[in-house]
Amino acid sequence: MLSSLGIIKQSFVMSIQNIKANKMRSFLTMLGIVIGVAAVIGLITIVETVSDAVMGKFSGLGAGTVMVMAYTSPTKDGLSDVDVDVLSRVEGVEGVSPTAEEMTASVVDKEVYKKTRVQGRSTTYFSHNPDAVTAGRVFNEADMSGESYVCIVDQDYIKKCLLGRQVLGREILVNGNTYTIVGVAKKDDSLMSYMSDTSRLDGTIIVPYRNVLSMSGKTRIYNLDVYVKKEADMSMVESRLRSALQNMYNDNDDYYSVVNMESLMSMMDSVQGMLGTLLASIASIALVVGGIGIMNMMLVSVSERTKEIGLRKALGAEPSRIQMQFLIESIVLSMIGGIIGVIIGLAIAFAAAHALETPFTVPGSAITLGVGFSAAVGIVFGWVPAKRASELNPIDALRSE
Repeated sequence: MLSSLGIIKQSFVMSIQNIKANKMRSFLTMLGIVIGVAAVIGLITIVETVSDAVMGKFSGLGAGTVMVMAYTSPTKDGLSDVDVDVLSRVEGVEGVSPTAEEMTASVVDKEVYKKTRVQGRSTTYFSHNPDAVTAGRVFNEADMSGESYVCIVDQDYIKKCLLGRQVLGREILVNGNTYTIVGVAKKDDSLMSYMSDTSRLDGTIIVPYRNVLSMSGKTRIYNLDVYVKKEADMSMVESRLRSALQNMYNDNDDYYSVVNMESLMSMMDSVQGMLGTLLASIASIALVVGGIGIMNMMLVSVSERTKEIGLRKALGAEPSRIQMQFLIESIVLSMIGGIIGVIIGLAIAFAAAHALETPFTVPGSAITLGVGFSAAVGIVFGWVPAKRASELNPIDALRSE
């Protein structure tokens, strides 16, 4: 056992010496492995980092949430309060939150801000999003009558319209009504916010949803967030909601849609896996090219060191030891390239995460794949040259020069 370890150690030292003796050739040979591993690590890491960020945005919409969108049909215009009550009593539903949105103007200290987004929310929304407000209070049931003029403002509105001054208790004019600010909303990091360009808006004001319906002159509800009980089966609840809506719309499913956020997340997770596999497969082509480069170099090395091989065999070196020598040299060459490739790949992924403003994560699977590929390339493409070296006839080898 100790003798075998000694032989392996000696072979490893000789491999390093041979690589150093041919620095430029060794570097060019490793370059294919470096590029291949860097591509695999970089692409997989970037895909997983971005996908995790996107999945986080989906989660920001709320786990266990079903979105219902109702439209106007020839016989029905949106959902009534009775319809909302029916949906809230569907088995497995914990709560229903009507939502509404309107673009209007707001006035602060006689200054008019024409691009103010007004969102309508209910008490149910805040009960399921307890951290939605960072200061002040949320709405209560008394605010839901449509005649209570209280509002919650976001950080953009505070910076652009309130100019960072005292917020809570201030009064602003929205659509001809004076609203009192009772709360400050936390930064919206949901998927919808991530996908929407709000840079041109003056900010967002959240008011009771009935107030938004009054602003738009509507009495019907077109958007609902349905919160599902933790112990309930999402697919079953979704099916029941669809059945209820089917009855409301007289079996015409063209005028409503139900979006199960967990189904979307599952689909995104599946797409992420397929995309990662596809990109890794494409990047692996560079590893194959790098492996061919290693095989080529090792074959050249066998040709150049024919006399050395013949001399060693004449002095009693066994074919297996000659084969081990060249195989270890191939693996060492490949592994050095692999380690360099891992470092470069992670650096590329880190730079990409920084540019995309997403959290940087290091997937262990990508590193394992990169290093494993490197070792496999060294073994597979080093085997033929090593085998050829071990089978050289010592007499023919000594006569080669």
